[in-house]
Amino acid sequence: MGFSNVQQRLSEKLYCGTKCFGKLHGVKEASRNRYYYHYGLSDYILQDPTKTAALLLLLRRRRRRRRGRLWVHPLNLQREEQGDYYHLVQELQLDRERHMRYFRMTTDQMEQLLLHIGPDLTRHTTAYRKPIEAKQRLAVTLRFLATGDSFSSLAFSYRMGESTVALCVEETCKAVVRRLLSSQMPEPKTQDWLEMADRFESRWSFPNCIGAIDGKHVCIQAPPNSGSLYFNYKKTFSVVLLALVDANYRFRVVHVGEYGRTSDGGVYRNSALARGMELQTLGVPEDRTLPNLEELGPVPFVMVGDAAFPLKKYLMRPYPGTYLEKEKRVFNYRLSLARNVVENAFGILSSRWRVLHRRIQLHPRKLNDVILTLCILHNFLLQDHPNDDTRWMHDSRAPQGTFQSVQAMGGNRCTQVSYEVRDKFRQYFCSETGKISSQEDV
Repeated sequence: MGFSNVQQRLSEKLYCGTKCFGKLHGVKEASRNRYYYHYGLSDYILQDPTKTAALLLLLRRRRRRRRGRLWVHPLNLQREEQGDYYHLVQELQLDRERHMRYFRMTTDQMEQLLLHIGPDLTRHTTAYRKPIEAKQRLAVTLRFLATGDSFSSLAFSYRMGESTVALCVEETCKAVVRRLLSSQMPEPKTQDWLEMADRFESRWSFPNCIGAIDGKHVCIQAPPNSGSLYFNYKKTFSVVLLALVDANYRFRVVHVGEYGRTSDGGVYRNSALARGMELQTLGVPEDRTLPNLEELGPVPFVMVGDAAFPLKKYLMRPYPGTYLEKEKRVFNYRLSLARNVVENAFGILSSRWRVLHRRIQLHPRKLNDVILTLCILHNFLLQDHPNDDTRWMHDSRAPQGTFQSVQAMGGNRCTQVSYEVRDKFRQYFCSETGKISSQEDV
């Protein structure tokens, strides 16, 4: 084809192509006025064979790309005939046990959840296509959380586009956080702290305890251009979940999204919980005496954690060392009884929602909503079935390399007041009033 023929063909199509070509070559003078869209710029381009060939190649690529796009893939058009939602999921509604294993909740619980978030997931029917109904969006999201399967795998099973599955998960998690966060994880008030302390005393024999605290690494695929921000001491990439749990395995305060590499107390120190406890702005009750042992004086309400946390007047950790005297061993034993609540809560969480056993391939900005959704659903499912925790307790050990403990949450520098508070609890646990039968063999 001669150069004159190329010029003739391009001059007929130059209205759409010139604009893009002008941007590529930085023709600023032409872009400032209407002359940009007329043949004055056409002559500027067509007089150069190299620029003419480049423009022709650009137009061919744009035309080829338009021809290859589909509104809906033919496989996905058979969603109602072949998709899992219209067959397998409908059959599971007749089998309570298998529905529980597939979605990690009963049909009644799923319907109750849909009542809360359904309005946020409903889309209007248009003349172009029928929208995906709210319950199907919820089903896809629950299946992702229950298994951690890739979006590609779920897309084939439910006959959806991969981007549609990703959008369903993202929108459903945001709806759960928006609708249920205030009811399932409200900010504790003074009366709430008192009730939490009473339950810890009656169930785990630790008075003045308002919760057990711990942190876990949630493994993720390394985000692009993130360097070593998310690289943790276990040689994996992760974000950190910090949680305060009450005596009934419910999450009361969570902090999500710290970089996996954060250490030296940064995770705990950067949390709103640590700042609120330090500044006394969380409504924690005033100090009170331990039961039937007034001679020790008022003792503050405390959280309990493992050796990774710093010792504070409001945060108890075990005595360090191996060969300890009897009273210190008793204190460590009683502390571990109460602290195991948070370990069991994390175990139940990861056993029910197996996505935590996978390396999650989501950007941290979207992952934060997913992790928060898991904690909210954990509380939601325990509110009407408080004994449901035993179902997942036996299978609560996560495999190595997935749901890892945080190594260090704070420094070792402590105040004298912190030591005195811990010694008061030690004296109480070893007294006739505060001892329990199981501690005799410690």
